[in-house]
Amino acid sequence: MHSRVAAITVTTAVLLAVQVALAVDVKVDFDKKFDFKSPQTWGWNPDGPGKVLMARTPDDDPEAVKKQVDPIVMDAVTANMKERGLEFTTGTPDVTVTYFLLLSTNTSAQTIGQFVPGAYAWEVPPFLASTQSLEVMNRGSLLLDVNSKGGVVWRGLAQANIRMGTDLKRREALLREAVRDLLRRYPRKS
Repeated sequence: MHSRVAAITVTTAVLLAVQVALAVDVKVDFDKKFDFKSPQTWGWNPDGPGKVLMARTPDDDPEAVKKQVDPIVMDAVTANMKERGLEFTTGTPDVTVTYFLLLSTNTSAQTIGQFVPGAYAWEVPPFLASTQSLEVMNRGSLLLDVNSKGGVVWRGLAQANIRMGTDLKRREALLREAVRDLLRRYPRKS
């Protein structure tokens, strides 16, 4: 009985850790002088809806990734902008949207003694610092810019650690979640 409870506890902890690792961190900033109630329409940037930038391996192919993510991001942005009270137009929109998908590798390291104060005499750590923990992770960032009259009036950034073995459906869900969480913070019309 104890082993069954222990197995359930460990499984639950692992599932929670995986969900936390795949969580999306969202930050938003905007022009406080801009009247977000005045725009009625939105459209994509005339130079293209977005761009993919990669800095992971020499074999990265941003164009191949762009072909995969363009339809997902464009569909998610279109649905969420409508919820914010803006209508899509191919004419001359009041605001334009551009996305940037940044895929990179990040590291996090801790050394023995990094949180220990220095010795009294010279502020030198009491022992030689050596790496205790090193984590290398793939990081994805989705940046959405809303522009009006050539200037950015709203910017949202969603970031998450990405597991390379994640299937396409989970990646699509993560992208849609990022767009939804970002545009949920865009000021609603009305």
